[in-house]
Amino acid sequence: MTIQSTKEFQISDHRTAGHGVDPLFVDRWSPRAFDGSDMPEADLKTILEAARWAPSAFNVQPWRFVYARRADDSWDTLVNLLNPFNKDWAQHASALVFLLSDTQIDGQNGETRPAGTNSFDAGAAWAQAALQASSLGYHTHAMAGILTEDIHQALNVPLRFKAEIAFAIGKRGDAAALAEGLQARELPSPRKPLAEIAFNGTFGA
Repeated sequence: MTIQSTKEFQISDHRTAGHGVDPLFVDRWSPRAFDGSDMPEADLKTILEAARWAPSAFNVQPWRFVYARRADDSWDTLVNLLNPFNKDWAQHASALVFLLSDTQIDGQNGETRPAGTNSFDAGAAWAQAALQASSLGYHTHAMAGILTEDIHQALNVPLRFKAEIAFAIGKRGDAAALAEGLQARELPSPRKPLAEIAFNGTFGA
């Protein structure tokens, strides 16, 4: 079937796609209200398994994950590595994951060289984790607000690894439990039209 580029596709009750993408991409969004329910370890491992299969330059797979579920002894450690704003709501998630990337590529004779795409590749892993979570009925929310200066020591992370983000995973909770200033923002955000971000031949065309 030929899809006309001008046609709009109603994917869900809150967003409309300009082209015929899979609903999984449009239905994924990042709430802050989580219900604090327990998450089976198998579900978390499935989400991280999806991330494992992301593409990377030279297949070096620079991503690493440090995670905890609510019942784990390390839960409070991970929660306390979020900045106060994120800690306030993310502590109610079912799982927290810190995403790290290897800034070095190992070569022959024990030599290393700087990696140029580690953050880009780690972003691909995060996106696959987020989409897999959505397919399992969970929501995710990525956070740049983390205590980067404390993470290496607190999580025993080698210095060659960069702390990229953390992300919360869980089932949606009641938005009324959020701080008043966040309640009105507990909605899927829009996206710029494709014509504003994708250009044929030259930038801005």
